[in-house]
Amino acid sequence: MSGGLFRGRQELEADEARRLALFAIRSSEATRRGGEDEGSPADYRLAFQRDRDRVLHSRAFRRLKHKTQVFVPHVADHPRTRLTHTLEVGQLGRTIARSLGLNEDLVEAVALAHDVGHTAFGHTGEKVLDEILRGGSPDLALPAAVTGEVGGFKHNYQSLRVVDLLERRYQRPGLGLADQVREGILKHTTWKVGFPFPVEDAASLALDRPCHLEGQAVAAGDEIAQQTHDLEDGLRAGAVGLDAVEELEVARRVIAEVGGPLRDERRRWLRQHLLVRGMIRLFVTDVIEASAHRIERFCSRHGISGHDGWVARSREVSQTTVWLSGDADELFGELKAFIYRFIINHATVNRQDWRARKVITALYRAFWTNPLTLPTYVLLRARDELGFPYLRDLPMASVAGEVASRYHASPGFARLVADHIAGMSDRFALEEYRALEQPAADQTFWGDDR
Repeated sequence: MSGGLFRGRQELEADEARRLALFAIRSSEATRRGGEDEGSPADYRLAFQRDRDRVLHSRAFRRLKHKTQVFVPHVADHPRTRLTHTLEVGQLGRTIARSLGLNEDLVEAVALAHDVGHTAFGHTGEKVLDEILRGGSPDLALPAAVTGEVGGFKHNYQSLRVVDLLERRYQRPGLGLADQVREGILKHTTWKVGFPFPVEDAASLALDRPCHLEGQAVAAGDEIAQQTHDLEDGLRAGAVGLDAVEELEVARRVIAEVGGPLRDERRRWLRQHLLVRGMIRLFVTDVIEASAHRIERFCSRHGISGHDGWVARSREVSQTTVWLSGDADELFGELKAFIYRFIINHATVNRQDWRARKVITALYRAFWTNPLTLPTYVLLRARDELGFPYLRDLPMASVAGEVASRYHASPGFARLVADHIAGMSDRFALEEYRALEQPAADQTFWGDDR
């Protein structure tokens, strides 16, 4: 119901349907596991807007501020963190969505949640946990019976696990997000139908189909944001020189497009910013134009003239419907190769990656070897989810036997340890490493306050 200037959900949904393109997902089409929807017809938030708000208020989202993107954030004020990266992805995703007439609320909900499952220390943390769980770590060997069943680790799957299970703010585990948001989170990067990972209600994710266009807009924004801000952070850190960047074909295109204001600028800091901004504009503009052309061709080929017609054929689109043109994709590939060679592979980045590998492996070894070093909430999860006795209630004499017979034989416990470590910020992981591996008298133990 609504009255005066107040507009309720039904009126908002009708207004949204009028302004969205025929190929956009309507908030009224949101589906949820079990069919539950805590909203009401009088709610003043649309379904995907409510999901966006739930992600924004989650603990996992707040922890992103202390997680590394590429350069360690706590040694300087300006390197991107996983949080600032996420905000940039949301901004680019919304820009693409608005121009194409896609659902901006859905795009932003996916963008804000897409990396909540990322580990500390960037992609190195992800790789180390995957190696440990699959039995491929050179420094830590779990029992073969465990590694044969527990599966691997990949951050987009873990992000889904976070919003489905690990966040605890409501009566049920997880955030209760719509299936369309969950699918976009998983598919913001590569996925496999049979990837060995515990996913809740996989049937609702259409694993054998491309993602919806809103999710593809997030994937495009993620790639563009990542490469351009890694370039800017690398320039600021001195990992690469501006002169070398300007030799790239994409830089030449930008300089030619911007003209005198960039070509004649002698202040290197301003020249650098103009160049990076120009790259973002070039790639985003190309995504919008190329995507609009592909969508138009798809609709024409299938005789689609209305939303119902689109819904009937929407799963037949390509995964790269919202993506760069062939020409721009070649420029983007050159930029990615350049960034990998001079920034991702830089000595400073590799030194912190080496440290990350050491820290995460040591933490996993400690928690696995002696589960009593884990916070109480993890042991309570082992009790509630795996049916194990709560270790702190057992006589000390029986703890070792219980750990050997149950905990060390359980793929579920191996996954709980991975969940705990994956949720850590860089700072917390380093604190725990110092507490367990480099003890000192003045250390503070945060315990369950995390």
